[in-house]
Amino acid sequence: MHHRTVGELMTRNVVRAPRGMPFKEIVELLAENDVTAVPVVDASDRPIGVVSEDDLLRKSSGQADPSGRVPIPHLEAWERAKTEGTRAEELMSGPAVCARPEWTVVEAARLMAVQGVKRLPVVDETDKLLGIISRGDLLRIFLRHDDAIREEIERDVLRRTLRLAPSAVTAEVREGEVTLRGSVESRSLIPVIERLCRSVDGVVSVTEHIAYATDDTHG
Repeated sequence: MHHRTVGELMTRNVVRAPRGMPFKEIVELLAENDVTAVPVVDASDRPIGVVSEDDLLRKSSGQADPSGRVPIPHLEAWERAKTEGTRAEELMSGPAVCARPEWTVVEAARLMAVQGVKRLPVVDETDKLLGIISRGDLLRIFLRHDDAIREEIERDVLRRTLRLAPSAVTAEVREGEVTLRGSVESRSLIPVIERLCRSVDGVVSVTEHIAYATDDTHG
């Protein structure tokens, strides 16, 4: 089975900010390129952080409301430092949480979830910036056509990997939702089939209606 990698899904022409870029120029950079965040890089083009609209808005939120209607929110020390920052390296969230181009969608998605970030700079083996991948990029695998998903399941999972006869188990795919029907010799094979099908790019869910001849799940 072929799983699309971060390198295949990432944006390669990355807009980036040098660490010394002033606040106003960062705002202009985001607006001109219609992006919400950019990696901040050092002199060797290695990401040291990411500066986003959220980071920049902290400067406004830390200022007093002229009308006096909204009190200044309580800020932690690091948040206060950002409100006083004027350059990219002072405003960014860091250190940069990065991905590698050979990673799978699952690896990148898990890192985003664990770190609570919306995008990952992608770096090579020397940590130089290659691209950037966002949550939207990861979701592109779910744009695969149902026929492509069904063909991969039947050809690569059921036939090549599990060596099942074409008539043993069939797959129906609608809107990424897979329904498996058929029969196999051993009951223990059913969760294996289900797990492998779930790993196919673009699969939203798997429902199985597979009968078995022998229950080998009990000692």
